Amino acid sequence: MTKIISLTASLLLLAFFSAISSAEQAKAPDFVELQSFARLANASYANEAAIKKELANQHYELEKLIAVPGYLVAGFVASSEATKTQVIVVRGTANEENAFVDIALQLLPDKKTGLKLHQGFSQSASNFYQQVLPLLRRDYRIITVGHSLGGAVANILAMYLDEDKYQIEKVITFGQPKVTNVSGARKYAHLAVTRVVTPKDVVPLVPPLDPMDLMKLDIYWHMGKEIVLLDNHEYAVLEGVKSMLRISRFTDVVPDESNLQHHMMAEYLRRIADNIPDAKQVPYDTGFNLFGAP
Repeated sequence: MTKIISLTASLLLLAFFSAISSAEQAKAPDFVELQSFARLANASYANEAAIKKELANQHYELEKLIAVPGYLVAGFVASSEATKTQVIVVRGTANEENAFVDIALQLLPDKKTGLKLHQGFSQSASNFYQQVLPLLRRDYRIITVGHSLGGAVANILAMYLDEDKYQIEKVITFGQPKVTNVSGARKYAHLAVTRVVTPKDVVPLVPPLDPMDLMKLDIYWHMGKEIVLLDNHEYAVLEGVKSMLRISRFTDVVPDESNLQHHMMAEYLRRIADNIPDAKQVPYDTGFNLFGAP
């Protein structure tokens, strides 16, 4: 009986979080735009001269370089007077080999949002936020961008900005781990969050989820829609439970060099470029059967 109740609860949660508007499904991603944001995320790992060069190519002006201790998070703020836009770009850990071990499991209360957030990411985001606040303009639209742990910080920054009533245009992240729980994902469902992932990048799947924990509300949960950059100019768009259940394909797999390669910005840039001339949306099979049928 307990198992039946658990499965029923899982089905109800699956139905709730898998509800995606047909309009959103029909709208294809703008891969040219995603490429621009990916180049900004990639530039965040470079020196100041390279950052300024990429920003100039995209008609932005550098306002400030940001450095945050702890998780080795850094980044920059840039603006475009022509479009009245500010972009906040956050770099992940400088040592990508540590990306698999820098993920703590604890969700702790966050005073600003009133929700539970990943402790390390929220601390880095709070530090980052205090540094960018003097630069923010109420009459500008704000975009947050980030890769890896920087993507997690970029996501939380958008939550903080939303709390302070700034105009959040969108959030674009690459290889971003989870930052909050089901309640957090629901509260900020109005934010335009796009998470770009590659098939073998395991960082977006951590902290890991046991599919049978779906009935629990206090588990890590992703926000927004997920674009999976597949092979052969194909991609899939996932949200909610289906996005979370991608972990099923990695249950019995030990991460190796290929997973690390799939987490690098170079791989994201390559796959996005492949999708610009001819991209085709396809269904994504998580490989998980709720009832365990063959």
